[in-house]
Amino acid sequence: MKHYTETSLRSFRGQRPVLGERVMIDPSAVVLGDVELGDDVSIWPQAAVRGDMHRIRVGARTSVQDGCVLHITHAGPYNPEGWPLLIGEDVTIGHNATLHGCSIGNRVLVGMAATVMDGAVVEDEVVIAAGALVTPGKRLRSGYLYAGSPAREVRALSDAERDYFCYSANNYVQLKEQHLAELEA
Repeated sequence: MKHYTETSLRSFRGQRPVLGERVMIDPSAVVLGDVELGDDVSIWPQAAVRGDMHRIRVGARTSVQDGCVLHITHAGPYNPEGWPLLIGEDVTIGHNATLHGCSIGNRVLVGMAATVMDGAVVEDEVVIAAGALVTPGKRLRSGYLYAGSPAREVRALSDAERDYFCYSANNYVQLKEQHLAELEA
């Protein structure tokens, strides 16, 4: 059974999103263009994943929460190569977050309403606090919490916080499975 609607999954310029196994896309979300979603990815209500002028890649077990905007930076005279949006595995992207033409590593928590701008690089195992603004081109080092506008390194992560990355990812995989079971019932 398909776990998306034809209106939520759209082609653009001949490119149709590619889905891994057990992906769930809420019917109110939109995923379009050059997008690849890994296994067990969940796209929740009102999220927009728009690969219309560059590519978007989302790793396995990543959840894109309600109201998120995932977009790219197009190639043009001010940025000849543009920037794709690359998201690793086991990433939790909080409600209303915006990720734009950036690179997000594995096991990252992006807080609610956080914004990560063009060309920014977020290494593995980073927490971006709710409402944080990661400015264009900034690099966030692995193992730290970043907060504020603009985002600044606040402190090293504890072992418990590092363990939370996989816990959160697996929690959303289980929740996605419950939603899929309801759809199939």
